[in-house]
Amino acid sequence: MALLVVAALVWLFVHIGIAGTRLRAILAGPLGENAFRAVFSVLSLASLGFLIWAFRAAPAQPLWTTPLWLRWVLIAAMLPAFLLFVGSVVTPNPTAVQPGTARLRAPKGVIRITRHPMLCGFTLWALVHIIGTGESAALVFFGAFLVTAVAGMPSIDAKLGRRDPNFWQALSATTSIVPFAAIAAGRNHFVVREIGWVTPVVGVAAWVLLLLVHPWLFGVGPLGAWLGAPSGTVSVPA
Repeated sequence: MALLVVAALVWLFVHIGIAGTRLRAILAGPLGENAFRAVFSVLSLASLGFLIWAFRAAPAQPLWTTPLWLRWVLIAAMLPAFLLFVGSVVTPNPTAVQPGTARLRAPKGVIRITRHPMLCGFTLWALVHIIGTGESAALVFFGAFLVTAVAGMPSIDAKLGRRDPNFWQALSATTSIVPFAAIAAGRNHFVVREIGWVTPVVGVAAWVLLLLVHPWLFGVGPLGAWLGAPSGTVSVPA
């Protein structure tokens, strides 16, 4: 377990301590942006590999038991996580603009829901697995991703605000971090046609597919209880 905690801290340092602070600018200055991104990608992959390896080697100590009814709620909650992730891939995200390329355009599609759809999807994914697994190693492993995603959203906002204050003011006035918060506040509205067909079709297909192949990929089946397997074999989709 100690090794898993170390791996989680390494992951957090790379993704928050470097990418989420002014240390990024300090390191990127002498290296150049392209070289920094290449080095960061290597560090990110190495820290991810270390974290996965440590997770697989860590002992699993039960902390709580998730009720069967809640497990089905968690499985259902993975669908919006997939939809947010797919939506983030097919929809241009204004928070990812490079200096000097920002254009004041009204947010569309999934960006109306949240300006950080991918990180919101990862947040939901991590929460589902923490609650559904209920054991110590999973708490550390998925908790590392949860902290990264939650901390990453305001960090990206802060960097965008420093980079282009006018663009950031216009974007923040009509979008939100929390899904549907800007819509609920009347600062935006949901337009179904802007979502298109790719996000729902691919999102639902990926959700169903992973439910089916989860036992072969990760050794646990989220549909175990439905199919009559012992309750101990039930988990949630990765």
